[in-house]
Amino acid sequence: MGAALPVSASGKSALDVARECAQAAGRILCERFGPRQAVRAKGRRDFVTEADVLAERETLRLLAREFPGHAVLSEETAGSTPAGDGWAWVVDPLDGTHNYSRGIPHFCYSIALCRDGRPLLALTYAPLLGEEFLAVAGQGCSVNGQPARVSGAESVSQSLIGIDLGYDDARASHLLDTMRSLWPDMMGFRLMGSAALGLAYAACGRFDIYVHHNLKPWDVAAGILLVEEAGGLILDRDGGPARLDSQGVIAGSPGAVQDLMARAAGRPWRT
Repeated sequence: MGAALPVSASGKSALDVARECAQAAGRILCERFGPRQAVRAKGRRDFVTEADVLAERETLRLLAREFPGHAVLSEETAGSTPAGDGWAWVVDPLDGTHNYSRGIPHFCYSIALCRDGRPLLALTYAPLLGEEFLAVAGQGCSVNGQPARVSGAESVSQSLIGIDLGYDDARASHLLDTMRSLWPDMMGFRLMGSAALGLAYAACGRFDIYVHHNLKPWDVAAGILLVEEAGGLILDRDGGPARLDSQGVIAGSPGAVQDLMARAAGRPWRT
């Protein structure tokens, strides 16, 4: 049974509004894509571009018009506190900013509608690649309208693993050590540069496992629902269910995720 999602002030479905936000932001991102635009450093290896700000501003404008009573948590204008009670939109206007600013096409826009901190609608949009990853609670996951499922991998040995390092050097080092300890008993691993896109790839089976240990709510909100609705397993670093405030996740095919957790037991990757 599908989730009961709200209708907007103008009578649009929540899904239609999410798509409107994604398409509007996508046009902004595509128009400014490439290495020539100005980049401002928020921290070491953490950047923001004019496109981030403009895409977020347009999303906030649309959400304020259509759902004025809803909370909004968005990367460039909000703190790091996850949405609490009631309806809340969680937005990442541009995930993969470093890729984007260098002309690498692995970036995306991500939006999720949550109720009491639980994602019920998730949309991750890769505008330059023309791919929409969509999930509604109880209705499954799709890529460009076609049903999507996690892979059938049952173990790390059968898995292509996607990882990202984030901005915590200690956690990144532990994750790299874990990957080194698993090699060569895996199919390989890839560094994405976008957590939202990495989780979307896990949801549709492009990655058998995706791992990231330094996340914010806007990185993971859509991905939680995408993976779950695709039949996958998404856990936090301690092996519990992933939540908006999970600082790290392991996601993908249930058998492969459980095998990775078992192999990594006792390693310091969860510190």
